Amino acid sequence: MSAAEDAAWLHWVTERFQSIAGQDEEIGLEEFKAALQVKESFFAERFFALFDTDGSGTISLGELRSALCLLLRGTAADKLRFLFQVYDVDGSGSIDAAELRLVLQACLHESAISLPPQRLHDMAQVLLEAADKDGSGSITFQELQQELEAVPGLMENLTISAASWLKPPAPTRRSQRPRCLTAWYWHNHRGQLTFLGGYVSLNLLLFTLAALQHVGHSGWVAVARGCGQCLNFNCAFIAVPMLRRCLTRLRATFVGRALPLERCVALHQLVGSAVLVLAVLHTGAHLANFGRLAGGRHDAFTEFLLTARPGGGGLSGTAPQTGLALQVLLLAMLAFSSPCVRRGGHFELFYWSHLSYISVWALLFFHAPNFWKWFLVPGGLFVLEKAVGMAVSRSMGLRIVEVHLLPSQVTHLVIQRPRSFRYEPGDYIYLNIPAIAAYEWHPFSISSAPEQQDTIWLHIRSLGQWTTRLYEFFRQPEPPQLHRNLQRKRWWQWAQATPCAALGESGDSVPSTGDAAVELTSYRCSGAPTATRGAEDGDRDRDTSLQAISMGLSESQQLCSIKCYIDGPYGTPTRRIFASEHAVLIGAGIGITPFASILQSIMHRYRQRKQSSPSCETLRDEDMALRKVDFIWINRDQQHFEWFLDLLAALELQQEEQEPGGRFLELHLYMTSALGRSDVKAVGLQLALDLLAAKEQRDSITGLRTRTQPGRPDWSQVLGRVAEEKKGKVQVFFCGSPALAKVVRAHCERFGFRFFKENF
Repeated sequence: MSAAEDAAWLHWVTERFQSIAGQDEEIGLEEFKAALQVKESFFAERFFALFDTDGSGTISLGELRSALCLLLRGTAADKLRFLFQVYDVDGSGSIDAAELRLVLQACLHESAISLPPQRLHDMAQVLLEAADKDGSGSITFQELQQELEAVPGLMENLTISAASWLKPPAPTRRSQRPRCLTAWYWHNHRGQLTFLGGYVSLNLLLFTLAALQHVGHSGWVAVARGCGQCLNFNCAFIAVPMLRRCLTRLRATFVGRALPLERCVALHQLVGSAVLVLAVLHTGAHLANFGRLAGGRHDAFTEFLLTARPGGGGLSGTAPQTGLALQVLLLAMLAFSSPCVRRGGHFELFYWSHLSYISVWALLFFHAPNFWKWFLVPGGLFVLEKAVGMAVSRSMGLRIVEVHLLPSQVTHLVIQRPRSFRYEPGDYIYLNIPAIAAYEWHPFSISSAPEQQDTIWLHIRSLGQWTTRLYEFFRQPEPPQLHRNLQRKRWWQWAQATPCAALGESGDSVPSTGDAAVELTSYRCSGAPTATRGAEDGDRDRDTSLQAISMGLSESQQLCSIKCYIDGPYGTPTRRIFASEHAVLIGAGIGITPFASILQSIMHRYRQRKQSSPSCETLRDEDMALRKVDFIWINRDQQHFEWFLDLLAALELQQEEQEPGGRFLELHLYMTSALGRSDVKAVGLQLALDLLAAKEQRDSITGLRTRTQPGRPDWSQVLGRVAEEKKGKVQVFFCGSPALAKVVRAHCERFGFRFFKENF
């Protein structure tokens, strides 16, 4: 920091210390822990002991300032000496194996990493072997310094100073020029901007033409008629962005490439907002005009709103009444469409309130007799889509043949795939499970590749009422429906094993093979389609971290399991991936779901391409123009990686088989709860993990070859390396939280990459 920043920081620390210390101007251990926000008491106690230079059991302001100034302004050797003293628990001047295990265990707790005791022993041993140059069985300060100096950039970036924990948050820097005025924005959004300009222009034209027809009346009448004409158009056009089947087919054409189809949900929201604004203006103008004519009489105003009368507008003079009902419905739809409702665990409120669009359209036929002319084409297509979707989905009732309950309340469903079901990587479907809710349909991305012929995978995170009920339904030891089916299956198995018992004493016949029946086991029933490898198939022992409930179809018995219905598939912006040259896929948490399907399909096509022409490194074909793929997966903690570890391990194996040491597909894994290697509370842990990964060629956290990086990605560095590779035009595809999407989008603008966001 500069001198001015240094002085401002010391002033801030002084004020913060005084607010914590109180009148005695001393802070104890508990206050010190609260001030530094340290999770593990081990580090708080070690820091406190080193700061308490007089051994009084408390830290004064002078002691704190002296220690912080030394670490802030000190040399790399000063910081390293502090690190050594933290690790040297007994103060003997050297660090032995027992002290390493103690400190590494505390580091694991700070980073929210859980490893078995043997891995902790292995990390301590590999770190001791690397740093103990003289073979004495302990590490001296000189040996630790020599080891850390060999790590590139570590000494320069070692932020072990407590100042890094006590700094006030840096002010957010905003660009002086609005984002919409940048050249990058206009270049990459020209399709959206052109479409938006045409939409606004059309509304202005409709408003002007309708208002001019009533120019002889009062100005309020002209405004009401102009807004009414715009409402006719928008209330019909709002159905167009929801024509999912039509838009999915349109994506494959040149029209789909020209129009911003990836923003169809945003367009639907925009038109919905326009409808509400126009409706308010339309109603307000009519009320103002009537108030002018009635001279402010309240009885006339009430009669106008509640009584139908000839010449009052609409069908049989019901315009005021239907208009009032429309206002109430539109306001309710807007209120329950807010993000706090949809993403706050109350999706069902949004879902059911949105079904009132049927009532809105029905009332519009009474309110505006000419509305049917506008509604005929888009409304007809919408009704046709709904009818086709309902007929197709209901005609092919499917079965959930396998279920896995994964960490963080994620339900992995394996669904029977119809032979006629065709989809593209990254597509999504609407799912209905009558056992959970008879009439509710919810959209989920397909996480299996189209090349997987027998089943469809869905990974569903418990974020709302329906998804939570789904998880809890399968979490029960024997859900009610499964219990009944289990009894049927056991009876059927006994009947098959004993031919003479096919008919009981009462003459009851054998149940039909169409009866629903399942076997509930620890993992997977005999004959079940394989969804993921069992714990015994891999090198990782994940029995204690993955709870699996599997339900399978026995091919010999042709038994069935839980019934479900699907509607789709529907396309997403990720379909553009295969037309990219260098694709960067970024998934945050469960946002990996669409990319799971895409990555499998990419490697399948890449394998076919390499087999057809093994010597060509940049072969392009009609199905895939990709030269390079970078997949970045960001998770909060260690457990979340278990959702797709088997898939990522298979992708690594395929990459190694097709191109040993190849770089076509690169995985980048980040765990945000883990502290970085430049933090005193994790520098030893990250160094040990690096050494162990280099020795075993496998990451200790995930078991993959790819090393899990601690903390959040430095997007400037990550995307900067992508730009330096020069593998072709870069397109970035993101699926995750909206807040992170804004950050990634800003960096893409800086590097000139096209950015596509999956709705999440």
